[in-house]
Amino acid sequence: MNMTKQEPSKISLGRRLIMPTSAFFKKMRNAGFILAAIATTIMTAPIALPAVVITIAGYLAVAGAVVSAVSQATVKGE
Repeated sequence: MNMTKQEPSKISLGRRLIMPTSAFFKKMRNAGFILAAIATTIMTAPIALPAVVITIAGYLAVAGAVVSAVSQATVKGE
């Protein structure tokens, strides 16, 4: 695949998602996945948990998903 140098703001989203990502954002992406997985596990626990715990877990799941998506869309600089 021809990955020519382009201005980052002119790269399409699809192309951005397959381009290389820097090491920092790879770590952030993985941390987001882990956060979302833990939150999902809490929300689907087979035991009764207080409503506030379920609510916080829901917010953490969304935050983890957003961090992962944004981190994946970053492009490694030259």
